[in-house]
Amino acid sequence: MATASSLPGVQVEFIEFPATITPPAGSVKSYFLGGAGERGLVIDGNFIKFTAIGVYLEDKALPLLASNWKGKSEDELSKSLQFFRDIITGPYEKLIRGSKILPLSGEEYVKKVSENCVGHLKSVGSYDEEEAKAIEEMIQAFKGHHFKPGSSVFYKQSPHGTLTISFSEDATLPEDEGVVIKNKAASMAVLETMIGHL
Repeated sequence: MATASSLPGVQVEFIEFPATITPPAGSVKSYFLGGAGERGLVIDGNFIKFTAIGVYLEDKALPLLASNWKGKSEDELSKSLQFFRDIITGPYEKLIRGSKILPLSGEEYVKKVSENCVGHLKSVGSYDEEEAKAIEEMIQAFKGHHFKPGSSVFYKQSPHGTLTISFSEDATLPEDEGVVIKNKAASMAVLETMIGHL
C-alpha cells in the first residue's frame, strides 16, 4: 500500500503540485495530493485552459479510504462514483488549490465557480436561502482580486463543512485564514464541482 509520502507530485502546464504540503504557522497537519487537472472553457470552438486544480486530502484520509477500497485497481477506482463520494464526504480536511494558467479577474473566476456550485446544489435539491447567502459570500470574497499566472486560490474544507477561502500570489499556502463560509452544502458543492472532472 502506498503512503502519502510515497505518492508523486503532478505538473499541470507550468503549475507544480507537490506530493504533500504542510500548512504554515507550525501546524501539525499535512495533506497529500489526491489528484490534479485543468479547468477551462470552450471559446470559439477551442478549449482554453485557465486554471490548474490540485485536490489535497488530510493524511488521515489514506487509512480511511484504504479500509474501504483496498485491492481495487486504479481503473476501478477512477470509474467508481462511490469512491469519489467517499473522498468528498470523508471525515477529514480537504484543501483545493486553484492556480491560474492565464490572467483572470476575481469576478471572472468566481462567476464560473458560483454557477457550477448553484447548478450542483439545485440538481441535488439543496439550494435554499442559506445556500444562496453562502454563495453570495463566496462571490464577495473574490471582489477586487486580479489573478496573474501562477497565483492561487485555496479552499479549505473542514470535516464539518466550513469553507475557508484564501489567496496567494504564488503557490504558497497563506498564513491568513481568509474568508470563512459556514454552510456545509455550499462547501461540499465547491469540492464536488471541482473533483468531478479531474
